[in-house]
Amino acid sequence: MDENTTEKFHARITARLAELGSADVLGAAGQATVTLDQQSVGRLNRMDALQNQAMSKASQARRAAERARLITALGRIDEGEFGYCEDCGDAIALPRLELDPSAAKCIDCARG
Repeated sequence: MDENTTEKFHARITARLAELGSADVLGAAGQATVTLDQQSVGRLNRMDALQNQAMSKASQARRAAERARLITALGRIDEGEFGYCEDCGDAIALPRLELDPSAAKCIDCARG
């Protein structure tokens, strides 16, 4: 993989990490402790609030996992290993990396 392509992926990964940081800030309010509001209309409002909190926490977990994969990909770029399968060492197809820049395995190794 040439240096231009690697720089493009580095910029793309860095931009995605910034997006994830912004999403974390926006999602923080949804993860707050649900309080019992006696003025609300019964337990359905509390159940809705708990469900929204659970969905917000699940979204946060997905963002954290994606962030970890992207940071690992940045490490592979720094080490000169980006674009090569961590199992077999073959080049990862460019369309696969364009779809998911954090891909660490070629399609054959990913399939098992």
